[in-house]
Amino acid sequence: MLVEVFEDHSPDVDITFTKGDLGDVVPHDNDPIVISLVTAGRTVHRVLVDQGSSADVMFWPTFEKLQLSPDQLKPYGGCLYGFAGDQVEVWGYIELRTTFTDGSASHTEKIRYLVVNAPSTYNILLGRPTLNRTGVVPSTRHMKVKLPSMEGVVITIRSNQKEAKKCYENSLKNKRSVCHVTTTPPPSVEPEQDNRRVVDTALEVAAEDDVAMEDVEARPESTARVEEEKNCPETARESGIARALIASEKRPQPVDE
Repeated sequence: MLVEVFEDHSPDVDITFTKGDLGDVVPHDNDPIVISLVTAGRTVHRVLVDQGSSADVMFWPTFEKLQLSPDQLKPYGGCLYGFAGDQVEVWGYIELRTTFTDGSASHTEKIRYLVVNAPSTYNILLGRPTLNRTGVVPSTRHMKVKLPSMEGVVITIRSNQKEAKKCYENSLKNKRSVCHVTTTPPPSVEPEQDNRRVVDTALEVAAEDDVAMEDVEARPESTARVEEEKNCPETARESGIARALIASEKRPQPVDE
């Protein structure tokens, strides 16, 4: 267990958003805030300000593009879990000095990034640890983030709405899945040359390229469903499939009621 004592040395500055901050905002449909920052001596774009993340995350392609060495990674014993509860493997963490700037003022902070190898349209996710420590105040309505500089000046960083839309559209490509259902011919019927049919189960509107493929074999939902299929008119192929499924189904049966 580790307890860290954090002392807030940032100046006490009032941060407000006014109607003037809406002047350069393009009408949007709940776009996320995507900004740019400077870390490891390079400007990194497509940085998502994610208030729902409990960690600051850097993805492996970004780590490589920054020309960082894997030897700089320190072991991380914790785990990351996605929105659906799936676990994401953490390769380690690295601490980098990161600068937020709007061209006139800047704020530099050392950020601990968890490095993961997972598909993402973003380069970095800025989570609650950095947002709270640096005093970053995001506003999705005004498409900006504001934070105080060490001199007491309010830094205003605009969200790149064009990049935000592009990242969202690219993320839809990863959500599209295509299932391959393999049918089994009956023993008395010669197998066809191509006995695989493709069923498109896309749940999101996505582009046709970069589609994630997933092989899914057909499985019987229950014995009752198989019995129901037996009572229906069926072809020789369907009859062979039903017999094959019943023969392969060896489930434990109750002894008593």
